[in-house]
Amino acid sequence: MKIIRAIATVGSFTGISRIFGLARESLMSHIIGAGPITDAFLVAFKFPNFFRRFFAEGAFSASFVPQFSGKLASNGPAEAQVLAERVLAVLATILIIFVLFIVIATPWVIGLMAPGFSTTPERLEMAITFTRITFPYILFISIAALLSGVLNSLDRFAAASAAPIILNIIMIGAMIMLFYADLAAGNLLSWAVFLSGILQLAWLYWACWRAGFRIKLRFPRLTPEVRKIMRLMVPGAIGAGVMNINLLLDMVFASLLPAGSISFLHYADRLNQLPLSLFGIAMGTALLPSLSRQIRLGEDDKAKASQSMAVEISLQLTVPASLGLVLLSYPIIDLLYGLEGDQVSATANALSAFATGIPAYVLSKVFATGFFAREDTKTPVMIALVCIGCNLVLNIILMGPFSHVGLAMATSIAAWLNATLQLIFLQRRKWFFLSRQTLLTAAKVIISSGVMGVGLIIARDHWISILPDTLLFQICSVLGIIIYGMIVFGGMGQLTGAFNLANLRQAFRRN
Repeated sequence: MKIIRAIATVGSFTGISRIFGLARESLMSHIIGAGPITDAFLVAFKFPNFFRRFFAEGAFSASFVPQFSGKLASNGPAEAQVLAERVLAVLATILIIFVLFIVIATPWVIGLMAPGFSTTPERLEMAITFTRITFPYILFISIAALLSGVLNSLDRFAAASAAPIILNIIMIGAMIMLFYADLAAGNLLSWAVFLSGILQLAWLYWACWRAGFRIKLRFPRLTPEVRKIMRLMVPGAIGAGVMNINLLLDMVFASLLPAGSISFLHYADRLNQLPLSLFGIAMGTALLPSLSRQIRLGEDDKAKASQSMAVEISLQLTVPASLGLVLLSYPIIDLLYGLEGDQVSATANALSAFATGIPAYVLSKVFATGFFAREDTKTPVMIALVCIGCNLVLNIILMGPFSHVGLAMATSIAAWLNATLQLIFLQRRKWFFLSRQTLLTAAKVIISSGVMGVGLIIARDHWISILPDTLLFQICSVLGIIIYGMIVFGGMGQLTGAFNLANLRQAFRRN
C-alpha cells in the first residue's frame, strides 16, 4: 500500500508537469510551427535531455539509489549523507569536464547527431548555437538527479517529482515573451532551458535541506563505494536507457528525411511521454528504493509481491491508455498543436505507432528494478544491446516505405522485445514470476480495454463529425470522448474484476 501511495504521488506531480509540457509544445507548434528553427532547437534540446534521461534519470538512479537506500537502512542517515556527498563531488567534476568538451566539439557532435543538417547550412548553424547554450543543463539536472535519489530514498517523492514543472513554466514564459517582443525564438528558448536547470537544482537542494540532509561539496575522491556506483553506472546507462537510445537513433535517421520529420516525431513523442512519464517514471521511482530495502533485508517474498503488484498496476493503467492514444491520435493532435492537415496526419500516425509500445516501456521499468535492486546491471545491458540492434535494423527497413512513422514503429517493437527478454531472464534466475493472478488480471484488463476501444471508435466516428468545427467544441468533444472512454473502462473493470476501486481508495488513504 505504501508503494501505491508513492506511485500516486509521483504520478500526480509528473502528470501536472506533463500537462504544462503539452501546453509548452502546443505554444511552440503555434508560434514556431514545424520547420528549420524548430528542427534545430529540438536537436539542441534533445541532446542534453538525452543525457539527462540516459545518465541522470536512468543509469545514475539505477546505481545510486540502491546503494544509498541500503546504506540508509543498514548504517543510518549520517553515513548515507557522507556517501551522497562523495558521489556528488566526483559526479560534478566529471560533468564539468564533459560539458566543456561538448561545448567545444559541438559542430562535430551535431554532425553525428543530425547528419542530414549538412544539406541545410542555416539549420546546422542554428543547431550548433542552440546546443552550446542548452548543454550545460545536463550539469545542473544531473546533480538534481542525485538530490532526487536522496529524497526518494527517504520516501519523499513530491519535491523531486515536481521539479520538472519548473522547466515547463520557464519555457512557457519565454514563449509568451515572443508575443510582446521581437526576439529570436530559438535563442530565447535555449536560454530558458539553461535557466530552468539552475532553478531545478536550487529547488531540490532546498528540499533536501528541509529533509535534514544538508549536503556539502567535498574534494573529489574515488573511494571504494564511489567506484562501485560509477562502475554500475556504465552498464546501467545502456540497460536503463534503451528507449532513449532508440529515440536518439530515430532523430538521427529523421534528419535524413524531409524537413519537418524531426518535428513530427518530437510532437508525437511528447504526447506519448504523458502516459510513459505518468506510469513508467512513477513505477520505477517508487519501486526501486522499496525493492532495494526489501532485498537488502532478505525479504525476498515481499520483493516479489511488490513487483507483482507493480506489474498489475502497470497493465491496468497502460493498456487502456495505449489503445486510447492509438484510436484518438488524430483529434488529439489536431486540438493540441494547430498544425496543417497533412502535418496533423503525419504527427498522428507517428503517435499511433509510438503508443503501441506504452505497456512494454512501463513494464520494462518495473522489470529493470528487479536487476538494479540486486546490483545486476550487466544483464540489462546484454538485453539492451540486442534491442538497440533490432531498432537500428528496423529503422533502416521501415523508414523507406513508412518514412518517419517507420522509425516510431521500430521503437515500439524494440520496447516489446526489451520487456519480453527482461521477463525471461528474471524468471530464469527465479527473481520474479508471472503469477496466475497477474495473468488473470492481464486478461481482464485486455477485455475491458477492448470494450472501451469499441466505444471510442463509435464515439469518435459519430460524435466529432456532428459537432461544429470550432475550438470550443473541439475541446469539449475530445475531453468528452476521453472521459467517456475512462467511464467505460472503469465500468468494465469493475464487472470483470480487472481492478477494485475500494482497494485503491484504501491504498491511497493516509494513516
